[in-house]
Amino acid sequence: MPKIALGTSREATQPDCLQALVIEFVTTFLFVFAGVGSAMATEKLGADALVGLFAVAVAHALVVATMISAGHISGGHLNPAVTLGLLVGGHITLFRSILYWIDQLLASSLACYLLYYLSGGQATPVHTLASGVGYAQGVIWEIVLTFSLLFSVYATMVDPKKGAINGLGPTLVGFIVGANILAGGAFSAASMNPARSFGPALVSGNWTDHWVYWVGPLIGGGFAGFMYETFFINRSHVPLPQDDQESH
Repeated sequence: MPKIALGTSREATQPDCLQALVIEFVTTFLFVFAGVGSAMATEKLGADALVGLFAVAVAHALVVATMISAGHISGGHLNPAVTLGLLVGGHITLFRSILYWIDQLLASSLACYLLYYLSGGQATPVHTLASGVGYAQGVIWEIVLTFSLLFSVYATMVDPKKGAINGLGPTLVGFIVGANILAGGAFSAASMNPARSFGPALVSGNWTDHWVYWVGPLIGGGFAGFMYETFFINRSHVPLPQDDQESH
């Protein structure tokens, strides 16, 4: 069973932690900027629903794959649910996780405020449940989609037995993000990421259904991390925070 490392406040002054926080902020900012920007572009161009969904899925797949690779110093989490999944697996301390969560929310907020300014005041599209989708259904959608994301992160990047796919992890994780948006975008919006949902909600002031995009992803991400680390990875030591250098 994985053991959660608490960490200490001294981590905040360590050069490697400070560097990781800067990288995590930059990569999360660029991820949200491209992701939300693609949704805004499809609305501005008047794309039909199917074309818009496909465009947003492709944009997210591409930017996720690139930012995970670019964020190797911090692990390229981009997502509080990913950070939680890795925390549960013992790959990052609780203290550093809290710093990452703050970092991710600030980066998402800044990206959305900048998009609002650059677009001349165009509304930032928020994640809400589709008509006919209830709260329970929305939460389950987000649990399943985020579980698949974290399961892929562990299987393709964290697992020391990943073998022939070593180095392909960021691309493969980008694929699952795009596929999940195509599968769930029309129902729960397929957030999988509380930070990705937080920035648009803050800028627009629209918090409709917002709690769903915290509860679902955090449950799905945490459970995936616990399950994979418990049942599929055998370790002879407790992983340290710096072990997580190839994690989304």
